[in-house]
Amino acid sequence: MNKNIRTMADHWSNLLICLVVLMITQVNAAGQVVEIGGLKAYVSGPKDSKIAVILASDIFGYETPHLRLIADKVGAAGIYALVPDFFKGDPFNSSKTFNDWFKKHQPDKGIDDARPLIQALKSQGIAKIGAAGFCWGGKVTVDLEKNPDIQAAVLLHPTGVTVQDFQGVKVPTAILGAQYDKYVSPILLQQYEFALEAIKPKVAIDSYLKIFPGAEHGWTTIYNDTDAAAVNRAAEAHNELLNWFKKYLK
Repeated sequence: MNKNIRTMADHWSNLLICLVVLMITQVNAAGQVVEIGGLKAYVSGPKDSKIAVILASDIFGYETPHLRLIADKVGAAGIYALVPDFFKGDPFNSSKTFNDWFKKHQPDKGIDDARPLIQALKSQGIAKIGAAGFCWGGKVTVDLEKNPDIQAAVLLHPTGVTVQDFQGVKVPTAILGAQYDKYVSPILLQQYEFALEAIKPKVAIDSYLKIFPGAEHGWTTIYNDTDAAAVNRAAEAHNELLNWFKKYLK
């Protein structure tokens, strides 16, 4: 009982810390918000690109400043990047209880909403599509990897993902994890890697796992801009993501 109480207290403490960091984070975004495939999305990069990358957010939603910064980095590389509002204006915040919020925003709903988004991209002339999932978005991305319209994927501190979820994956997959992640431990990350290795005799795909020393859960999007080490770790992960998509989409 005491252990469960401590676990819940740690969970809420981590969420509150993330919310505080989000409140003080400011970036100069280069993109804009549009509606595509029935969803609002922050988009960045050339509209006439034949390559697109969908960035599926964590529970804090598509307005997360550093997530939009990642989209801008991807867009600057000539790729049409978009961060969909899978929560439809209802991201998690301090006014909500997590369990009640999560019941309304299961990853399965995000997967369903992504399908018309993908079709909308294809109708605009997009020939290749990648997907990256952060925390909550990791589960969405793993399932999208089984969609024939997705050509590459990156998972960043993905929560809610089981080893069995990798069955049926058919595209190159990079996994970026943290040394001190309370939700996605290095042991679990290695199990993901083993699961991908196990399907390679049947499906010739590339995979890659990198565990970032000193990093904690959410380090790629929730970090203090005055912490040089945190900024550098995040930037390294952003570059890993971008290079993976350059390798397999361009």
